[in-house]
Amino acid sequence: MKYRVPKTLFILALLVGQHYSIAQSIQIPGGSGYAVPVEGSTENDESVLFDAKAGLHNWTDRQQVISYYFFARTKGELKIEIRMKSNVTSNQLGVDVAGKGFVVAVPQGKFQSIRAGTLQIKDTGFYRIQLKALKSKGTIADVDKIVLSGKAAEGMYVNDKPRRNAASVHLLYELPDTLNAVAFFNQVTVPANADPVHSYYMACGFARGYFGMQVNSESERRIIFSVWDAGNEALDRDKVEDSNRVQLRGKGEQVVAEDFGNEGTGGHSHWVYSWKPGATYSFYVTAMPDSATNATVYTGYFLVPELNKWKLIASFKSPRDGKYLHGLYSFLENFWGVNGQLPRKAFYGNGYVKLDNGKWYELKRAKFSTDATGRAGDRLDFGGGVDGNRFYLWNGGFKLADAKYGEMLVRTPVDKEPLVDLYQNADSLEQASKDKDAIFSAIRSGKFDTTGSVQGMYFKILKEGNGRQVLVSDTVIAKYKGSLLDGTIFDETKSDPATFPLRRLIRGWQIGLPLCKVGGTIRLIIPSALAYSIRDRGMKIPPNQVLVFDVEVIGTK
Repeated sequence: MKYRVPKTLFILALLVGQHYSIAQSIQIPGGSGYAVPVEGSTENDESVLFDAKAGLHNWTDRQQVISYYFFARTKGELKIEIRMKSNVTSNQLGVDVAGKGFVVAVPQGKFQSIRAGTLQIKDTGFYRIQLKALKSKGTIADVDKIVLSGKAAEGMYVNDKPRRNAASVHLLYELPDTLNAVAFFNQVTVPANADPVHSYYMACGFARGYFGMQVNSESERRIIFSVWDAGNEALDRDKVEDSNRVQLRGKGEQVVAEDFGNEGTGGHSHWVYSWKPGATYSFYVTAMPDSATNATVYTGYFLVPELNKWKLIASFKSPRDGKYLHGLYSFLENFWGVNGQLPRKAFYGNGYVKLDNGKWYELKRAKFSTDATGRAGDRLDFGGGVDGNRFYLWNGGFKLADAKYGEMLVRTPVDKEPLVDLYQNADSLEQASKDKDAIFSAIRSGKFDTTGSVQGMYFKILKEGNGRQVLVSDTVIAKYKGSLLDGTIFDETKSDPATFPLRRLIRGWQIGLPLCKVGGTIRLIIPSALAYSIRDRGMKIPPNQVLVFDVEVIGTK
């Protein structure tokens, strides 16, 4: 995603936009309203009530209240006319505006403009027109448009576009180009009553993907991590060449991984999880670029607060990339417009990136941005800002913006680097069972045999040594070959042996090498919990892998 900052301030641009009435009359399209309770949708995911051409139609539920919104910039008299019809006689509507109510008879047959009433607008601001069924049979009313006239209509704003979603809003984080980011940590808190359905609170966005949490229905919430394909295909992933497709390398327990399209294409993953408003959730994305293959492995982790452990969501290999994390951002989105009038809000805090030198860099500055709906002035109710050491974003609710497009926001530093321990695996029990089954299967098939096991790690003494027993405190001189359980070799010494302090290596080596004497050779079959657990180690070692090492201990010191 790329966002451009206009030279003029966003609010000033709106003042001369086409959505404002210069003459003392303005029309609200019938298809731009909202229903409570919300309406259903067609097979094509379109509203059954609101349509850009047909306006409000198929309205038969007397419990539904229909609302339209306008922004009055001028005080004074306001006249309201409704162009509508019904297929039956004697239907009546209640029309409520600014605390004043009117009763209107719905004409039968053809569309007719019916005067609803006149009232005084005593202050500037947003107002709501509510339509309620008082007497009805069949279709309550088809509404083509609502016409507002009079002094108060001068300078009035309405949304005359078919899109009813609230404008998406973004934080574009400032990261110097000279820094190489290998990880992105961020936290999200959604306040109470700011989490309606069809909301996406995205925490860790980057040039090739995004990671956050969603309310996708009344009964289901999700943690979502997705990475875009290379190339320019926007709709159909079946049209994407294999060389441009991201590849799934691993995923957590009960995580769904599949294709996505229609907004670019790529690999999508989600975990159904009932996150709650008021709680703070932590997200962590890592990037492992490989210049040799021009690819980058992106992995998303979510901290499950009930367990205080990290859960692997998914890991994807991204082709035609080979870059570190860049283009970092967060956003708040209303992804379906049936309830685009409702307010949404989220706080984004303690954002950090981890650099390739192991140091952390705090993200304290972010530029405020919005989508085409906001930039065009189709919606005015969105904003963002700073609350102490957190940024915030909001949209919906029909109140005026509190941030300018392109405005730089600066939060108070936290100066508290994240503590991310990916060995604390939320799926450790399930993964341990999988690893054990895989190891036993390899043993039964004759691929390996073992001398025994220690602390869950299996080993085989291939050659007895004649020196002293290796100690975990030793610096070891050794030759080795490392492979996955399927035999794929990911690392090995060539002619010269390697020298390393044993305490700095993975837990499986620390457990296994002390079983061997100097001069001996040992095979270590290491379950993922004693290797790299849910960490993705780049092109050669995906997450949750059983590792096999043949190690010849040449010496110790």
